[in-house]
Amino acid sequence: MILMPNYIVLGIDLAGSEKRNTGICILDSQLNAVTLILHTDSEILSLAEKVKPDLVAVDAPLTLPYGRKTLDRKENIHFRQCDKKLLELGIKFFPITLGPMRTLTRRGIALKQKLEKLGFKVIEVYPGGAQDLLGIPRKSKGLKKLRDGLIRLGIKGLKEKMSGDELDAVTAAYVGLLFLEGKALLLNGKDGCIVMPKPRTIQNTTTNKHSS
Repeated sequence: MILMPNYIVLGIDLAGSEKRNTGICILDSQLNAVTLILHTDSEILSLAEKVKPDLVAVDAPLTLPYGRKTLDRKENIHFRQCDKKLLELGIKFFPITLGPMRTLTRRGIALKQKLEKLGFKVIEVYPGGAQDLLGIPRKSKGLKKLRDGLIRLGIKGLKEKMSGDELDAVTAAYVGLLFLEGKALLLNGKDGCIVMPKPRTIQNTTTNKHSS
């Protein structure tokens, strides 16, 4: 009998501001999920040190486009190479240089650096796009439909009244688990990597930001 590793993944549906809700999911290899809402980076880092996950999967851009050193100066570089690979899969999104995405990107990059300094492995995920590839509805189609879709994937512990932030965090953690099990698709580029599920079906998509 071969014993599989018992991984723990921390999924984070990061908000652009510490004043807004950040969805959190702790998911193990048996697909047992626990979710909560946090706000500050210090709360997130404290939880990570307590849980000691094998991987942290963050729903936020974690790198800048190749050739771009800052978001503060106007430049004609808006997409990363990994973003373009999302488009090739038929998945649309807001570029990281657009409006509120700048704030989210800055926070995402800073949080990744803090987590890595503590010794955690961090990957970038995109729950909305992952849900498309997994063949389950995004939260824009209804939270119950998304929750039911996650349950069909085998995820346990999901409660009836869960926020979209929590459900996207569950999705983020699930993709992280696929990554650890060698079952994920890596959209690599010179300027970063987005981890996605291997495509099952691609449904009609609408434009969404990375935190959708």
